[in-house]
Amino acid sequence: MAASLRLGRQGILFGLRLSNFNTCVWATHPWQEHVRHLFRSPWILGVSPVKVQMPALSPTMEEGNIVKWLKKEALSSLIFPLVAPYPGEAVAAGDALCEIETDKAVVTLESNDDGIMAKILMEEGSRNVRLGTLIALMVEEGQDWKQVEIPSPDAAAPPATDAATAPVVPPAAAFPATPPKPATSGPLRLSPAARHILDTHGIDPTLATPTGPRGLITKEDALNLLKTSPAPKASPAMAAPAALSPVLTPAAAPPPPGSRPNIPPLSVPGKPGAPGTFTEIPATNVRRVIAQRLTQSKTTIPHAYASVDCDMAAVMHLRKDLAKEQIKVSVNDFIIKAAAVTLKEMPEVNVTWSGDGPRALDSIHISIAVATDKGLITPIIKDAANKGVQEISANAKALAQKARDGKLLPEEYQGGSFSISNLGMFGISGFSAVINPPQACILAIGTSRSELRLCEDDQTLRTHQLMTVTLSSDGRLVDDELASRFLDKFRGNLEKPQRMALA
Repeated sequence: MAASLRLGRQGILFGLRLSNFNTCVWATHPWQEHVRHLFRSPWILGVSPVKVQMPALSPTMEEGNIVKWLKKEALSSLIFPLVAPYPGEAVAAGDALCEIETDKAVVTLESNDDGIMAKILMEEGSRNVRLGTLIALMVEEGQDWKQVEIPSPDAAAPPATDAATAPVVPPAAAFPATPPKPATSGPLRLSPAARHILDTHGIDPTLATPTGPRGLITKEDALNLLKTSPAPKASPAMAAPAALSPVLTPAAAPPPPGSRPNIPPLSVPGKPGAPGTFTEIPATNVRRVIAQRLTQSKTTIPHAYASVDCDMAAVMHLRKDLAKEQIKVSVNDFIIKAAAVTLKEMPEVNVTWSGDGPRALDSIHISIAVATDKGLITPIIKDAANKGVQEISANAKALAQKARDGKLLPEEYQGGSFSISNLGMFGISGFSAVINPPQACILAIGTSRSELRLCEDDQTLRTHQLMTVTLSSDGRLVDDELASRFLDKFRGNLEKPQRMALA
């Protein structure tokens, strides 16, 4: 019993001594803690940056241009020895980072996070930057911007589409196919479609193999010949550099007399253009989107047109009275008000077309066409039916100026329910406008003109100030009878402007 107690006491004392020894060893060897901090430090792991990507600033935007950066990036003395190191400009959530030109206007990109601007990956003037492309990197406050991980250019770009990753097929001109053998001799007989195809592409008709009755060359024969024929001969302007190539290619046979080239040759800068030449003009993002939208509208929307003449005598007289009180409003302001009031009285016209069918709108937002250097854009007068003519005039002037300066915000040109295009100031008597999808109608305004008409009251001739308006309507939503009633009510509101205040 005594021996057991003695052994237990010795074991406790040994354990205490071992504990003190371990404490001393860890206290006198702090290198393990340093190693732990080293592998956790940014020198090994790097700083995880806050990524700034090219956003979608409009529903139809696919790419954008970097116009101007509003925040400065960090500068290192290792890269710029003559410049003092600069840690980068501080960024708070909501601050403007840069100006981006979209397919509609120049929009300011705001930051969603706080931090420091570490690196700008897309410099000012970068064009056609795809959505999702990495354009800048930020670090959080307190982090070392020098340790930011800068991705490779391939990683900064968005994932390539299937079309981009498809193998590049060499042009047919590099490896010309063997031309088919000429058909048997004899008088050529071509169908009208075959003759048109062969003449358009400059192909010798004698190379076709006729399969029609009595040796007739059919449309299918011409298409088969077109598939197996070599590519058209290069233009003189483009063939000059190819002459330096050591690879000898067989000379193409001269086109038959009377044939036409597939495309005209390019013009050479600095030299007078030869007949049939052209000059490539680079299209802006705005112009490309306008082309897409107009093509979509004319090919997918069944347009219907109706016109009516409006007597503008009452509006002209009211404008003069308002001008005496230093209230300046335009005829277009009255037209906007009359259209909005008419839509309020006839909500069945205030609709849009969706994939499933008609969609009634609760608000009346009038889109007005404004011409800019880059093309037409349609800023919106919101809740126009509830505004007076003077307020509409002030809003229209401000939005038109912002549109010309390229400073419209997305919410200022998206979501309109009805469009108005006015060419009266250019002396256009009347025209038909293209519908702005998904809207159902657009109203085209011509210039006012003086015209003699018989007065029904006293059977005398009087001069009337008439203006022609043409309504383009979507036949799926607004039929001819509804369009006629809309124009009749619009004319009544415009010819009696006092009614609009009571509507």
